[in-house]
Amino acid sequence: MNQDNLNYGGPQVARSAASGVGHLFANQVGLSAQHIAIQDGDRRLTYSDLDARVRQLARVLRMRGVGRGDRIAILSENRYEYFETYLAAAYLGAIVACQNWRLSPTELAHCLNLVQPKLTLASPLHSDKLTAHTVIVFGDDYEAALAAAAPLEVLQDVDPEDALLVLYTSGTTGLPKGAVISHRAEIARNLVIRAEFGVAIRDTFVAWSPLYHMGAAECSLGTLMCGGKVIIVDGFDHEKMCQVVAQEELGWLLLMPGMISEFAAELRAREVSPRGVKVCGVMADLVPPHAIAEITAILDAPYANTFGATETGCPPCSSNLLPIGIPPSSLSKSQSPFCEIKLVDADGEMVADGVPGELCMRGPTLFSGYWQETAINAEEFRGGWFHMGDVFRRNCDGSLDFVDRVKYLIKSGGENIYPAEIERVLLSDPRVAEAAVVKADDEKWGEVPIAFVACRDAPIPERELYSLCRAQLAGYKQPKGLRFMAIEDFPRSASGKIQRHALEKLI
Repeated sequence: MNQDNLNYGGPQVARSAASGVGHLFANQVGLSAQHIAIQDGDRRLTYSDLDARVRQLARVLRMRGVGRGDRIAILSENRYEYFETYLAAAYLGAIVACQNWRLSPTELAHCLNLVQPKLTLASPLHSDKLTAHTVIVFGDDYEAALAAAAPLEVLQDVDPEDALLVLYTSGTTGLPKGAVISHRAEIARNLVIRAEFGVAIRDTFVAWSPLYHMGAAECSLGTLMCGGKVIIVDGFDHEKMCQVVAQEELGWLLLMPGMISEFAAELRAREVSPRGVKVCGVMADLVPPHAIAEITAILDAPYANTFGATETGCPPCSSNLLPIGIPPSSLSKSQSPFCEIKLVDADGEMVADGVPGELCMRGPTLFSGYWQETAINAEEFRGGWFHMGDVFRRNCDGSLDFVDRVKYLIKSGGENIYPAEIERVLLSDPRVAEAAVVKADDEKWGEVPIAFVACRDAPIPERELYSLCRAQLAGYKQPKGLRFMAIEDFPRSASGKIQRHALEKLI
């Protein structure tokens, strides 16, 4: 806690402002005891039910040495135990490191070694990937442990700056980084969503996207802090999602690029009449305008025209919605009032309106840096601002237009892919002399990776390079095309760097 507070309020005053995510959920148990908190298939857990199980799990974790600041890893598809893990960690002041089950064994091992978890929880579907770790497996072992544990009675006091989650992001060096999300950031992100999108405190949220991602994790925690219901769906199941849309009043319905046209067709085929959706969608830049018009008309809900990140939450650009049933002619963004931003040039100087500059942000939704990445944090938080690596142009009316990425990033169906991740694998083959990965537009996924490869000597069969990538990379990171070219034909800058935009023109 800020020691300056002691000059005018004292430690008790500071402590009184130090609610965490777990405390706010526990408060909802008193306000919403018999309301449904979690719906997972046929299973229903009221707030009272969920709290009882969370307190038992917290006791199990404490008995196994987990305390404030310790890491718990979780590797699981979407299921109710995921939420129990989030909340038990919040009750103890511990940190949940959310593992991506789509990663290759090499990538997963890196993510686990990075945070050194004291304990790992896993579903039966994925537990065999964790042979080198102490694991509690959801199912009989997990239920037996809970049944034998007395409930935790007193929640651990936390500082709002204490970490709650580690969410992994793609790394520019080819391996994921762990973004640390504090209690403060989670609470602020929840408030921003409600203020900017008009989501009510008891609105239902559908957690269908992976719970190791920001979207489902944060909207679910926000819902549980507010007395709403979280419906769990493991992946975008069209039939289940149509049922939910027909039966439930929803706040924000997350829809990712790559699925919107198919979902719109399914809703029309089933003649679904939505019960009520406040706002839908995300990443409008990667969705065809006609698809935005179609899905908003069917759902009778505007589309969220946001630009945020795991590191920032929905801000910095989260304050305008695209109207219902109209193909957008512009995707200019509006700055959130809940953050500060500036656009700067390569020397860190602010640029004039109309001039492209890197977007820098500060505000309460911001993350707390990358886990054990001192040098990267010093660079990306220089001057007391988080440098997003995205170039925008401010218009005369104050709106913002996305221009490009300082650090070349591929956004494919809601997943971030850095070229270095794929290039690292391709270059591990000694027959490859050079590799460069660029993005190509894709109607379904928004963008997909395409690899340009130079061979040292004899040509390399495509199937062998594809096989190499399959063995070491998550499925969504697989190059969707290979192009072979001579090493001297790679377009380069005066400093020798490969010019990716020039390669894009060759696709």
